[in-house]
Amino acid sequence: MNPPDRKILEREELLALLARPRGERIVFTNGCFDVLHRGHVEYLAYARSLADRLVVAVNSDDSVRRLKGPTRPLNSVEDRAIVLAALESVDYVTVFEEDTPLELISRLLPDVLVKGADYAVDAVVGGREVVDAGGEVVLAPLVPGRSTTELIRRSREAGSA
Repeated sequence: MNPPDRKILEREELLALLARPRGERIVFTNGCFDVLHRGHVEYLAYARSLADRLVVAVNSDDSVRRLKGPTRPLNSVEDRAIVLAALESVDYVTVFEEDTPLELISRLLPDVLVKGADYAVDAVVGGREVVDAGGEVVLAPLVPGRSTTELIRRSREAGSA
């Protein structure tokens, strides 16, 4: 197994690596992964069960701030990427600066695009592009009560008690 930091690739490096015909099923997912928790771990394990190779794209710090507000992320992109890369289920991690990974998905065109079941298939960014290229969009089951937002809320309540 590679050390976790060897799994973290720049976008162009990742695209070049996966452009080679390998006959492997490439699965892609993305997110902020600000505070890694059981819900994330089970979600990524599910995504990996569909894949020969699982690619996880993580929002940059600026991207997270634009999406989640000025107090986020709690963990830097470097920390989030290394924690994700340390997971056995994850083959590659890359960072994206944009608010969505549409450009990356459009260039990679994975066989499967996975998002959580809190999304609708037709609302998954990049879903149309993946389906048009012959791939599929899969919604992964969620672990009830396990979310970063919920963890932060409970932490704040505990701190004010």
